[in-house]
Amino acid sequence: MGELLWMAGKAFFIALILTPIIRDISRSFNVVDRPGERKVHAHPVPRVGGIAIAISYGLSLIAITGFDHPWSSGLDAWKVIPGAAIVFVVGLLDDLVSLKPLLKLAGLVLAASVAFWGGLRMGDVAYHALPVWIDYPLTVFWLVLASNALNLIDGLDGLCAGMGLLSALALFTAALLRGNLPLAYATFPLAGALAGFLCYNFNPATVFLGDSGALLIGFLLGSYGMFWTQKTSTLLSMLVPLLALSIPLLDVSLSVLRRLIGRRPIFEGDRGHIHHRLLDQGLSPRKAVWVLYLVGALAASFALLASSRLGGKYQGGIVAMFCLAAWFGIRKLRYSEFHLGGRLLGDPGAADANARLENMAAALESASAEEEWWSLLAREGRSLGFTALRWLRAGGVREEVLRPDAPLGWTLRIPLSGTDSIQVEGVFSPTMASCDLAGLAEIVERTFPGRGRRPSAAKSAGAGAA
Repeated sequence: MGELLWMAGKAFFIALILTPIIRDISRSFNVVDRPGERKVHAHPVPRVGGIAIAISYGLSLIAITGFDHPWSSGLDAWKVIPGAAIVFVVGLLDDLVSLKPLLKLAGLVLAASVAFWGGLRMGDVAYHALPVWIDYPLTVFWLVLASNALNLIDGLDGLCAGMGLLSALALFTAALLRGNLPLAYATFPLAGALAGFLCYNFNPATVFLGDSGALLIGFLLGSYGMFWTQKTSTLLSMLVPLLALSIPLLDVSLSVLRRLIGRRPIFEGDRGHIHHRLLDQGLSPRKAVWVLYLVGALAASFALLASSRLGGKYQGGIVAMFCLAAWFGIRKLRYSEFHLGGRLLGDPGAADANARLENMAAALESASAEEEWWSLLAREGRSLGFTALRWLRAGGVREEVLRPDAPLGWTLRIPLSGTDSIQVEGVFSPTMASCDLAGLAEIVERTFPGRGRRPSAAKSAGAGAA
């Protein structure tokens, strides 16, 4: 145990010392993450903190390489390091020159393939050997999924590094409970490196992980989750790494589902991630991160309970409890994806129209000024099939004709303030018949930048046929 503490402590102090050095060098070369539509920081922040994570973790492993320690006796470092190095290089190139999504995906597939042919594979599932034609795509899919899951959740100060720390500690503790020392030697130094980096990454962050750090963390945790499955005796025990990484995996799953329903490219960014939903509900970035930390700690507790000998008899019940808790959490966040997915078979038009309303809400929430908000409303209204928009205000009427040749149809007037209101016009069609006009009015009212001028009496919108 003393050597484990030494390795983790060394990784912590190397990251603690190296991170500000990398940060200052990055700032001097202008390698920074600039504020944008989906960003919450107001100033450029250095974004290659993954370099410090990679170096501190790598140096901590050198202490046991080549000696008769649990690493060399049960866990060959070269099953992980070559693939992790490729992931790190791909992420670093993306931080420096912004790689295209497909090129970045190809790099991750290459890294996972290198790891597979180097000996890192699922192998057996509940003592049943997997053929190569199943084992290879399953291994690649899992490693690419884990890498992207941690990368996508890297949207708030300290969120990705904190989730990675919780997951690493969960796997480390589960390894100790099961006597899996090789896995413990692999995960505890990673936890130390992430803890050292978090000293500079927590809100307000002075350095970001960047893709070089987020992708690397996801790849390492995905790899160590596979090492856990190689030692499991039951199929349900394979859910331990899934529970340890449940928050990032849930976020990436919802992102893919949301974009598929909205008929948008899977790699297209948006403001629909879990942390964005928390921000939209009024939480500060710091509070949103703490909420997700608590949820991640709860998920880690479920993982440890499922891996313990005491909870081994009730793994099915533990998984059911976690799924129930996750379901309540998603409902609390008012995610519409599951609701829309349930309506796809019964009313595809309603699902598509509501998904478009979700896209409109995400776009309008990003507007900081009324002029920008109006431009976004016109753009999103055109995609929804509106025929005209009118902004009625004290200084006059501003009109945007979206479909000049459209016939008369319905009209919706939405009060915004004591002097402002929006009038929306559209035509009756199968798509608009499924559109939630009350939801449209709520979105327009809620996102209007000048909503503070709205009187309390103006809470409803009137609709009628023209």
